[in-house]
Amino acid sequence: MGREREFRTVNRVLGEQPRLGPFPADQIVPWSAIALISYMVVKGFMQASWLATGMVTAWGWATWWTVSSNKAFFGKFVGTPRITRGYKPFVSLVNPLQPQSQKKHQLKKRR
Repeated sequence: MGREREFRTVNRVLGEQPRLGPFPADQIVPWSAIALISYMVVKGFMQASWLATGMVTAWGWATWWTVSSNKAFFGKFVGTPRITRGYKPFVSLVNPLQPQSQKKHQLKKRR
């Protein structure tokens, strides 16, 4: 047995994103909502043609797919904290108007 055994892939779709044809399965529910809302607004409320309704629906689907298919897209809008190191002289809450040099002088006198 000088030959090493290699594993054969039995199910190629394991570990991949679920799909319905060429479309990702996680897009079906949002696309249905977009189609319903665009139908109600464009065809029902505005009394536009089916062509206009279809174009608005396709535009909504394309926009949603562009925004949500890239997993890092929504992460771009999370503000990252800005950490800086600042230096500010100590100001007492008890005597805020007293200059720093006078405070040092008074501390030396007390000792």
